[in-house]
Amino acid sequence: MIVTASAPTVRLDEAPWLAGLTPSAAAEALRDLPGLAFLESARPGRNARWSYISADPLVVIEGPSAGADPLAGARDLLQRLDRGPPARPDDGALPAPPFLGGLMGFLSYDLGRRFERMPELALADQDLPQLRLALHDWVVAFDRRDGHAWLAGRALDGDAARLDRRMADVQARLLETTADTSSHANAPDVPTDIIFRSGLDRPAYESGVRAVRAAIARGEIYQANLARRLEAPFDADPWPLYRRLRSGDPSLFAAYLDLGPDSATGAPRAIVSASPEPFLSVDQDGAVATDPIKGTRPRGRTRAEDRELARELLCSVKDRAENVMIVDVLRNDLGRACRPGSIRVPRLCRLERTDAVQHLVTTITGRLDAGRDALHLLAASFPGGSITGAPKIRATEILEGLEPVRRGPYTGCAGWISPDGAMRTSILIRTFVADGRRLSLHVGGGITWGSDPAEEWEETVAKARGPLRAIGATEAS
Repeated sequence: MIVTASAPTVRLDEAPWLAGLTPSAAAEALRDLPGLAFLESARPGRNARWSYISADPLVVIEGPSAGADPLAGARDLLQRLDRGPPARPDDGALPAPPFLGGLMGFLSYDLGRRFERMPELALADQDLPQLRLALHDWVVAFDRRDGHAWLAGRALDGDAARLDRRMADVQARLLETTADTSSHANAPDVPTDIIFRSGLDRPAYESGVRAVRAAIARGEIYQANLARRLEAPFDADPWPLYRRLRSGDPSLFAAYLDLGPDSATGAPRAIVSASPEPFLSVDQDGAVATDPIKGTRPRGRTRAEDRELARELLCSVKDRAENVMIVDVLRNDLGRACRPGSIRVPRLCRLERTDAVQHLVTTITGRLDAGRDALHLLAASFPGGSITGAPKIRATEILEGLEPVRRGPYTGCAGWISPDGAMRTSILIRTFVADGRRLSLHVGGGITWGSDPAEEWEETVAKARGPLRAIGATEAS
């Protein structure tokens, strides 16, 4: 329970009173607060354990800092939160959540222009920030593995009394919800007949694949990740979309980020993600990991067909080569912030599945160099190599001329950053963006010399099918 006198500046309270309340129901109870941030492990998996909910942030950064370091403002904000470990109420018998408060939000793919040399050719038609990071002094954490829940917090500028008041308000809201666990079921729904249209039709996308292959033939690149954007008019509440997505296409790195209303129309805006792909993780001791996905097949309609598609993927020379090329890019990126000689590849091209597709996934690890932190690692590795190409800079230049609109949040990252040095982020794929006027979904794939244009188009159709089906939508043929 919460202690109101002599409260510490870092709090960690086990919350048995949340028993029976799911993470999504807890998020529903807090949804009337501004700036809801919900990072959820909605599917069992090797990386699935913790889900985090917070809202009503103390400060929000919407844009990179001026000067040489675009993340300087984020670093300054983190320093205002107490970074020490909490006094454990259970003497350490239970595993503490890795995140007790800090920054939550997203970095847009287009922020990459502040870290790398990227041209500006594609149309920027979404009025969204390149970066939105919110400082949260409290968080509700759910441990999927053992079922425990926590209410935690870090005081801003040492003000323990304010932290105590804010955490008490959160607890009161959640206690009210546990007394009426059906209340979250009354939220408004969205249409089930949304029809998305692609900004690139099939001939144009296949032409783009051929253009990438031509660049490979000229020796400019080895691979590039070509994407297309699907969109539909939409100005409704995005939250019901997330409820459908998390149940219809559950993922290891689901996310709902409230971006506030559109300044012109007042329509709600949000990022609604069912990403299967982590980007960068760092623990308190500076251990770094990333798990790029390259190589995809659909799930089979029968068990036998599913196994045959998996066998085809595992034996595909093209897909394995694509995966290994991206591993080289990420090893180089991590090496810019990690200790020399610390980069390792403990797992190469293992098979992982979602409800709609199956992938080849590799794990790369390292350790931060002296004087480097999680934000240095982000700057050194952004945008992610798995969604750009090899070599990264030339691949992004070519893609900018083939994709008619800016990517926005797509293939950026979402996640949390703690003042104690830890961080966990995901790549924003399988992600809907509600910008107040439209609902958009990008899909893409890695193009190599061995790519067949027709097959690459069909792969994007397969990738779109899962999230679209989950929300009751379709792509216009």
